[in-house]
Amino acid sequence: MDLTARVEQALESIRPYLIADGGNVAIEEITSDNIVKVKLLGNCGSCKMSFMTMKAGIEQAIMKDVPEIKGVQAVDLAEQA
Repeated sequence: MDLTARVEQALESIRPYLIADGGNVAIEEITSDNIVKVKLLGNCGSCKMSFMTMKAGIEQAIMKDVPEIKGVQAVDLAEQA
């Protein structure tokens, strides 16, 4: 299984919790130095607790299941404009 598929599989383990709160997460990019860039969607994008969701939920899930990943970063929607 390739790296993107493995990261996606890790996200599936926490996605139901995000969806329950009206949010979601999508992989934007996996860099050459194994940093996953994700976009927080729905309520996750505007929630005051999104930093905690990123660190305690999304980053932990990915790095536990895909140990070669070095970190996870949220991509701000404004950066894509």
